[in-house]
Amino acid sequence: MGGNGIGGFLSRRNLLHSGAATIAAALAPTPLSSQEREQAVPFSGADTFDDVWRTVRDRFYDPHLRGLDWGSVHECYIADAARAGSEDVLAGVINRMLSELRASHTRYYTPDEPEYYQLADIFAGALRRHGLEQAFPGGRVTYPGIGILSRANDQGHSVVIGVIDGTPAEQAGMLAGDEIVSADNAAFQPVASFRDKVGRPVALVVQRAGAFVHMQVTPAAIQPNTMFLDGMEASARIVRSNNRRIGYVHLWCYAGYAYQRRLEHLLSQGTLKEADALVWDLRDGWGGAVPEYLDLFNPRAPTIQITDRDGVSEFGDVKWRKPVAMLINGGTRSGKEVLAYGFKKYGLGEVVGTRTEGAVLAATAFLIGGGLLLLAVGDVRVDGVRLEGVGVAPTIEVQAGRAYGHPGDPQLDRAVAELSGA
Repeated sequence: MGGNGIGGFLSRRNLLHSGAATIAAALAPTPLSSQEREQAVPFSGADTFDDVWRTVRDRFYDPHLRGLDWGSVHECYIADAARAGSEDVLAGVINRMLSELRASHTRYYTPDEPEYYQLADIFAGALRRHGLEQAFPGGRVTYPGIGILSRANDQGHSVVIGVIDGTPAEQAGMLAGDEIVSADNAAFQPVASFRDKVGRPVALVVQRAGAFVHMQVTPAAIQPNTMFLDGMEASARIVRSNNRRIGYVHLWCYAGYAYQRRLEHLLSQGTLKEADALVWDLRDGWGGAVPEYLDLFNPRAPTIQITDRDGVSEFGDVKWRKPVAMLINGGTRSGKEVLAYGFKKYGLGEVVGTRTEGAVLAATAFLIGGGLLLLAVGDVRVDGVRLEGVGVAPTIEVQAGRAYGHPGDPQLDRAVAELSGA
């Protein structure tokens, strides 16, 4: 690592990135479901569509809208938007329009999707003066869930991408790769299946390796940022290999300095303080990280320990001076990709896994109609390199297994082997 390398990299201006976000805690008022809102007020898809269209016109990072005739795009979709009889159908129309821009961080989410709540919590500061309390009375973002990241497959079933550590899903034995078929004998929906069922067992049927597995899970009122912070702490553990103690921690979300502070505490005073090396897992979830977080691995700066008169010590400017490896995959996005780029370029350690997503535009969120628009509002270059659509390749390529952080995780296994010399 060159003398100016990491310093130059870390001095770059902080940029707002988003990337996938967070869950837990006590039940609080939640926004109305799509069906409840449709019963409360007349549904007007055309008005919401027009608001999204205008917001993109006025705020999208490229004033030329990537060469599109945005007026003509409006005409292509407005009739379908006007005919939409529900928010889900309208969201499909809006997202077809947004896909014409071929840009990351540009999508419209509804309250039937966990991402709606996760992004609302990530961008709560920006949204507080722009409708957050109207959508979430008291400004507290929660939703009923079990602590998974998922995506729909071709059959419309939810496939689990990640199981957040310490959540009801992990406690029930759910694994990444599970396909959720039904909940309480009805078709599974990521939010609706748990609405009004917080604290009550729900019977799930999942398909795993060709077999059907029955399990019970008790949903919680999820507060996204709390879930991701607690999930990071719950993931931290020591893996023993070749007489070495290899620390492991998974950053499911990096949208805010609270995540970095929690990581520093784990390394200096918590579960990982006795580790001989570290596996830093940035796979899946949301981004939000800024380049300065790589200063954690800067060997040329001191760590400060402050002890008060009662003997209570706190560490500041924590530095990790032992070996470290990073895990990445196609779900590593946004600010996490900036970290992966710097980690690799400045030789901080091996980068294990598969190429990152290449979703590195700066974004913000808007509450529009009954949903949330995530919109790319700034182009991003890292040390002059544009990572959008390209991503970051690992130094050691390893394809994923079905379940991260478990014995069937070849990416983690390879990182541990590299750090332990096994």
